[in-house]
Amino acid sequence: MSPVVVTLVLAAGAAWESAALTRLGERPDVVVLKRCVDAPDLLASAAAGQADVAVVALDAPGLDHTAVDHLRGHGVRPVAVLPGGPELDAAALRATRIGVRALVGDHELAALPDLVAAGDEPDDTVVRDDRALEQEPLPGPGEAGPVVVVWGPAGAPGRTTLATGLAAEIGRHHRTVLVDADPWGGAVAQQLGIVDEASGLLTAARLVASGQLPERFGSVQRSLDHRLTVVTGLPRADRWVEVRAGVVDHLLDVARGHGVTVVDTGASLERDAALDAGRTGRNTMTIEALEAADEVVVVGGADPVGLARLARGLVELRETVGRVAPWVVVNRMRPTLGWSEQSIAAMLGGLAVPERLHFLPDDRATVDRALVAGRSLAEVGDSAVGRGVAAVAQALVPAAQAAKSR
Repeated sequence: MSPVVVTLVLAAGAAWESAALTRLGERPDVVVLKRCVDAPDLLASAAAGQADVAVVALDAPGLDHTAVDHLRGHGVRPVAVLPGGPELDAAALRATRIGVRALVGDHELAALPDLVAAGDEPDDTVVRDDRALEQEPLPGPGEAGPVVVVWGPAGAPGRTTLATGLAAEIGRHHRTVLVDADPWGGAVAQQLGIVDEASGLLTAARLVASGQLPERFGSVQRSLDHRLTVVTGLPRADRWVEVRAGVVDHLLDVARGHGVTVVDTGASLERDAALDAGRTGRNTMTIEALEAADEVVVVGGADPVGLARLARGLVELRETVGRVAPWVVVNRMRPTLGWSEQSIAAMLGGLAVPERLHFLPDDRATVDRALVAGRSLAEVGDSAVGRGVAAVAQALVPAAQAAKSR
């Protein structure tokens, strides 16, 4: 006889609750212990140690990454019911990002009892709608890897888009940590659709102060898939003062032991000349990241203003961290500008090594689609700009690994 699976239910007023209870009641090996009224009630019930599974509405207030960790910490496996129709993909993406891997659409409740009675966590996320979204638990430490920092001058040349794109591409083959270290207000979380999450960077800053970052590094990351995690940035630009000098340097040193690290940074390299005693300059985060880098990727626009800023930025970068020979990515190339890749290479002269010079096409439609969906370029399908970013990643990683070994 199969063991009885004791189940908690948190429907948060969803219309599917009655049908779900009926389905679960038809299984002799499933017993519904309690219908919880809210997330705190669910967590308290889980802490009692009598339940095996929690069937939850994904949109229940308070159901986040911390709540899911609490459930698993007490041996309770979460199963999420998602809204069907056009909202299914977005809901499935959020579910996997808060750590729920067993999913079922509210129009496929016939599959719910099987998921509840399954016993163990599925190897992959199960989404009933003939679709599957691969997801594994937060990856553990992998082989030590290099630190790749993406920088670019002012003017929104595409730093965050390139950093997220490179991290996603590298994450196809290597354990990868994407760190948002922009002191002027990070946008990685928004770009990748990570919502309702505490700042990984601010959490890391507190752990550095207490000396606990190495052993609790997993708590500052958010898992996007089985190889890629994200340390989210500042929720507001004015909170840069909470990241003291040395935090980013220590964070990247710990991240090295977990695979390849890709860092998104701010534009300014200006060092504050006059600071109050004990205070950190705002651009310290960017400068520390660049000084810790094994490889630096510099991105600039292909238009006249963007190229002028790129040239000045390369000179400023050399003055700041002269030991690094950067990779240069010219973004948004388009025929209407009237010049070729060869002419731009000639314009940059001795500032860019030809073997380290790459061009990305102006593919606004793909970039917009990725932004709206909260996904990386690699996740929205084949595209010209996606292939360009993949080419940069393929050339970059072997060189970065060699640089680290040196």
